Amino acid sequence: MGSQGRVSLSVGWITLFLIGTDLFVISPLLPFISEAYNINPAITGWMVTVFAVTYAIAAPFFGWASDKNRKGIFITLGLLLFSFSNILTAFSPSFSWLIISRILAGLSVAAITPLIYAIIGDIAPSNRRGTWLSIVVSGHLTALWAGAPIGTLLEHFLGWRSVFIVMAMIGTIMAVVNFKTWKYVAKNDLTRNLIEGNLLRILGSVSVTMIWAISMYALYVYLGAALYSENRFTSSKVALAVTFYGIGAVLGSLTSGQFTDRFGVRKISKATLILLTVIFICLGIFFSSGDWIYIFLFIWALVGYAGFTSYQARLAVEYPEERGIVMAWNNTALYIGITIGSMIGGYVITNWGYPFLPYVCSIAALISFVLSTQKPKKKISFPADR
Repeated sequence: MGSQGRVSLSVGWITLFLIGTDLFVISPLLPFISEAYNINPAITGWMVTVFAVTYAIAAPFFGWASDKNRKGIFITLGLLLFSFSNILTAFSPSFSWLIISRILAGLSVAAITPLIYAIIGDIAPSNRRGTWLSIVVSGHLTALWAGAPIGTLLEHFLGWRSVFIVMAMIGTIMAVVNFKTWKYVAKNDLTRNLIEGNLLRILGSVSVTMIWAISMYALYVYLGAALYSENRFTSSKVALAVTFYGIGAVLGSLTSGQFTDRFGVRKISKATLILLTVIFICLGIFFSSGDWIYIFLFIWALVGYAGFTSYQARLAVEYPEERGIVMAWNNTALYIGITIGSMIGGYVITNWGYPFLPYVCSIAALISFVLSTQKPKKKISFPADR
């Protein structure tokens, strides 16, 4: 890897770490934000909902636009909007303005995250694409166990508003850095008329990610409550469990790149999904096994996020000219899956209880595996737009 490659990966990693921190830090800050605006925490949770919905709607548009223009410009503008939205979050005079700020944050992230994945897929050597993508994905996942705790620590000393001010400052710096890093990356010369032929093919491919997200987040959203209910875990033990999960997620993302480059994207993406199905069944059997649950959570995240990263690399290979739009739709599928997964998880625990969650997740993982075995339909070619 040359010096330019190391710079590109470092910039991508730091950018996604910042974006991930903005997403994951909301949860531990909710009690303080609720107190500041004198609002029920359940209502404050709409901060996350409007962010996710805006992202899901906007990401495909930015992916389509970036395939016709330079991705670096959209990433830079997205980071500037990210900084503005976080300043607005920090100084919102009312809860209504706070919601508006998170809508803008979702819009900004839609212009950043999928395009970082796409641009890395564009510039990575063909025999190292899996490894390069796994590195930048690990930046987003590292925020799960490092970025959010750092933000919580900052809140302890300076208050919750300081967290968003700091992220806005870093976002502005990263806007300049990203502009300088990606300004030499050319736009794609070929674009496709997706509506007339490739859109259905793309939606079929990203449905694998949507079902995968359902399998992962139907349980993860309620993991803390499940551990407390079934294992009588204290808050410190729940935090330790999440740490094991987070470390497993990062290691899974990083190691999958090596295996993907060695054995091929299709083999690894399918193998991880079938393993994930088995692991969920094991989780269901041993969920109340006390401290052993730490190991199972680590393995679950290790395999689960190895599957996500390897499938990202697979999409990058199968859609060389449409990486921007494909990565955008894939991230939209991810957020839709997270939303549906949380709804399914809520239904399951309400009607059947926490012990049934892992088994429901295993069914979703199996469906995702079956979908992943389908070979993409032959791509329809169209004349290049000049």
